Amino acid sequence: MSTSNEKTTASLIHLSTLTQYFIPFGNYIFPIIIWSTKKNDSQFVDYNGKQVLNFQLSVFLYTLILALIAIPILIFTVFRNITFHQLANCEDLVIDQFHNENITGFVVLAFIAVSVFGFLKLIEFILIIYGAVKASNGEEYRYPLSIPFFKSNDQSPAAEPTVETETEE
Repeated sequence: MSTSNEKTTASLIHLSTLTQYFIPFGNYIFPIIIWSTKKNDSQFVDYNGKQVLNFQLSVFLYTLILALIAIPILIFTVFRNITFHQLANCEDLVIDQFHNENITGFVVLAFIAVSVFGFLKLIEFILIIYGAVKASNGEEYRYPLSIPFFKSNDQSPAAEPTVETETEE
């Protein structure tokens, strides 16, 4: 059973990831600081800290993959209609040639990647709040689609139970 202090600390670890909207990399800095100072005091706080960091690193990885898809495609699409002469002479870069025939499957793929990114950030926000509520209730919460970079040493409800078999001698 978790104490009130452990529940509060675990909830604070979850909520501290929301600092990413105000401070760059706050979603890593503050959870790491809180988790590293309290992880030896409580197994519950240690478990929640690992889950938060696993989720944040997973979201970063998914965002990186989406950016590697969308950014080059959008840059190529924008600069496909601009000549080197226009760039070298610093002429006005007015892109007025976007017609239906210029929209290719790659552009659609880039817009899908950007849309998935927006959906990912919305889901991230909702799951952070949900994880904080679960932690404040004393429940161990494992984020969905989270890659286990930091593995939990303890047997938690999210972990699969081990089955012991007896050997005959």
